[in-house]
Amino acid sequence: MGSADRAARFYDQQVRPCLTPEMREFIGRQSMVFLATADSGGACDSSFRAGPPGFVHVLDEHTLAYPEFRGNGVLASAGNMTENPHLGMLFVDFTHHRVGLHVNGVARLYHDGDLRSTQPGLPRDTAPGRSPEMWVHLTVEEAYIHCSKYIPHLVPGPRAGHPSDRPKDADYFTRSRTAPGTR
Repeated sequence: MGSADRAARFYDQQVRPCLTPEMREFIGRQSMVFLATADSGGACDSSFRAGPPGFVHVLDEHTLAYPEFRGNGVLASAGNMTENPHLGMLFVDFTHHRVGLHVNGVARLYHDGDLRSTQPGLPRDTAPGRSPEMWVHLTVEEAYIHCSKYIPHLVPGPRAGHPSDRPKDADYFTRSRTAPGTR
């Protein structure tokens, strides 16, 4: 696309093979991350994970881990990781510095007890009342900034209930809707 020189400069100046102290501190403040996975055939999927700040744990400069909880029961991200272990993570700070961090690497899935046997410092109550189905352990291959140019400033609000006329999640995009004025 005519940007090879610019890309080479970016890689030389911004891309790191491990997490810098500033990156580790940034991840520790984040309460959400976007995931990118692909199956063995290359079919891509993106997903979202959230938890209390620091729910993605920095184990060291080369390693992250986060708990996987039961969601819709499909386990698409975990299934993709078993076929193709490459995982992309995008952390975005929408509220303070409006900057993002890409972390790419190789993922491995662990049962809770298996990872705790090697990482006894993992917190036990990351989501009160819920136990992880498994943990995702990421060996970092590269980490780099996501420019703040188009990141919107968002203000966190209280988590409110849903309006009474809102469909349930399972029906939100798939329920049949009748045209206005028809039944």
